[in-house]
Amino acid sequence: MSQNTLEIQREEKKELYAYQKGDIDAIFDRLDNAPPKHHLLYQLPTGGGKTVIFSEIVRRYLSHNDKKVVVLTHRIELCKQTSKMLTGFGVTNKIINSKVKELPDQNDFSCFVAMVETLKNRINDEKLHLDNIGLVIIDEAHYNSFRKLLNSFKNAFILGVTATPLSSNIKLPMHQSYNELIVGDTIGSLIDKGFLAKATTYSYDVGLTSLKVGINGDYTVKSSDDLYTNTLMQEKLLHAYTERSLGKKTLIFNNGIHTSLYVYETFREAGYDIRHLDNTSSSEERKDILQWFKKTPDAILTSVGILTTGFDEPTVETIILNRATKSLTLYFQMIGRGSRKLPGKDEFTVIDLGNNAARFGLWSDPVNWQHIFKSPEFYLENLRDDHEIELYFKYSMPAELRAKFSKTADVSFDVDEEHKLIIKQNLRSKVVLDKSLDQHAAMCVDNTETLQEAKMLARELEDDIEDRIKRYSKCLSQCSKNYREWLVDDYKQRLTLLIGKKYREKIMNEPD
Repeated sequence: MSQNTLEIQREEKKELYAYQKGDIDAIFDRLDNAPPKHHLLYQLPTGGGKTVIFSEIVRRYLSHNDKKVVVLTHRIELCKQTSKMLTGFGVTNKIINSKVKELPDQNDFSCFVAMVETLKNRINDEKLHLDNIGLVIIDEAHYNSFRKLLNSFKNAFILGVTATPLSSNIKLPMHQSYNELIVGDTIGSLIDKGFLAKATTYSYDVGLTSLKVGINGDYTVKSSDDLYTNTLMQEKLLHAYTERSLGKKTLIFNNGIHTSLYVYETFREAGYDIRHLDNTSSSEERKDILQWFKKTPDAILTSVGILTTGFDEPTVETIILNRATKSLTLYFQMIGRGSRKLPGKDEFTVIDLGNNAARFGLWSDPVNWQHIFKSPEFYLENLRDDHEIELYFKYSMPAELRAKFSKTADVSFDVDEEHKLIIKQNLRSKVVLDKSLDQHAAMCVDNTETLQEAKMLARELEDDIEDRIKRYSKCLSQCSKNYREWLVDDYKQRLTLLIGKKYREKIMNEPD
């Protein structure tokens, strides 16, 4: 018997918590009382112990039924993890992988663990037939590949398990494949009960209007690479890390390999210990890098997609979302990598560089999964789009720039409030811009000694000007992109002229 087999047999059966036992009872109530061919979907957050729950379900089902079980996954790593967990629960199981062409020993096993594609190919080849299957469990059920196998298990009870009951394909909503949804404990509840670490999220506003959406409904890799590899975004990422995560074990998620490699070089040149991992890395490279990541206290790992599922490293202290996504599932998967608790680790940090929290809400916010399950189109159509999100960005003058206006007590200007006051006075909206211009010009003149210095200082107000024009445009009933751009150019020209006027007044008012 191999050493690996001995280690699997020594795997201790996991202790079931009260919320897990309650969900298992609810699932068995459906198993025992639902009509034939019932399809049940079960939701539980990442870290809630889905594999533990369905392993106990398999064990209990086999002890009460003279039928067999199939567990379907979509990745080979998940197959191995699931098989090991089932063995720990005393379930004799066999993995059907690419090496398994036939099943002459089928009667020796009560449970089979297989990748969806592999099993589909074997069944299509007519070389493999699974007999007497009473229960099929589908892990990560939000993926749609399992649909190809449903006809092969027409008489079995189907149990789908997922953290996010929202189909990866909007054209194939989950309510078409499942009769009902059972919702488990919420993330907030699991945090309160001490099962998950609490996330503190820091969001850094990022303009995403250059991103394009692909046929899969998410942002394209090409447009994401173009945005996130530019110097400003790399500097913003490095600043966010040093400000919020310096010295912490950090996992960075990117949308493209080029972006991840840029991140690797940026951090390496800054003197930080970092590694890069993507789906082109060999299994040996991946193993070595993940071992290094596990053992190194302040390790930084930049990755692309590969670590969103089937990866569990509880020592992660910070998750950086160096990408934007329109996938609620991916959002939860990425943050979930940091949610495992350890002695001394009750919290973790999330750094959001893709406006994701503004799009979906905070990771621990309540989610109406029943509504999403029944009406996914309505949910997706009502997500905040990038333009709307960016309208609510709050500009904050950087400390270095604020120091250059030290003689000005208040550099803020509330465009929305000023516009309300102007309207109440029955004045034209453009008066708001006049008041803003007057403040900006005064700031430049009061904090410089010459006209040339004042004009040069005005150039550093570009971000503040852009923000004020954006907010002013929002106050107008109709405002095209071209008009907003014209307003910015006109504002800058008028500011230069007004600075000249104020400087002349300043000189005239100086004592002889």
